[in-house]
Amino acid sequence: MSKGEPPSLIRIARETGADSPVEPLNLGTRVRELRKAKGWTLEQAAVKAGLARSTLSKIENGQMSPTYEALKKLAEGLAISVPQLFTPPSRTQVNGRLAVTKSGQGQSHATVTYEHELLGGHLRAKQMLPYRATIRARDLEEFDGWVRHDGEEFLYVLTGIVRLFTEFYEPVDLRRGDSAYYDASMGHNVISLSEEDATILWVTSLV
Repeated sequence: MSKGEPPSLIRIARETGADSPVEPLNLGTRVRELRKAKGWTLEQAAVKAGLARSTLSKIENGQMSPTYEALKKLAEGLAISVPQLFTPPSRTQVNGRLAVTKSGQGQSHATVTYEHELLGGHLRAKQMLPYRATIRARDLEEFDGWVRHDGEEFLYVLTGIVRLFTEFYEPVDLRRGDSAYYDASMGHNVISLSEEDATILWVTSLV
């Protein structure tokens, strides 16, 4: 580390031993953030990376310039690539969010044709809308025209058999494990073909 250089700005020591400067980066803080994002203690992260705890501590505190070998071990331990160590997360994204919805505890919304159970409903500013749907409709005539909305949509059949009608394609029958991805601004409707109401997982992008 050169005289007058802030401790947090780390230069990477090449395997040749030469001190080759890269763009100034708070590598120590970056490593600490990645470790904490996984919920690991210093000891746990050191074990994952195959480094001594003291070595990892010095890296995080800007007291050591890691060799490329050490960087590779760090990246492997954190399950990322070496370049990702030097790529700060986008500040426009919210990181570390988690929403767990237990079976049957989603927000319910029933209509004549569908019964929706919204999943992850309490999260704000989502980029997709996941929900479990029970398909009550048995005939296309039960719908008041096409369903259309912005975004793209993914449909995955959980139980039963459904028929997917779309504005520009022939109807397609889908069974358990089958899926479809389509432009949601295209008219679409789904009915159950099975004796019992079919259930599907629907994921809609929010634009």
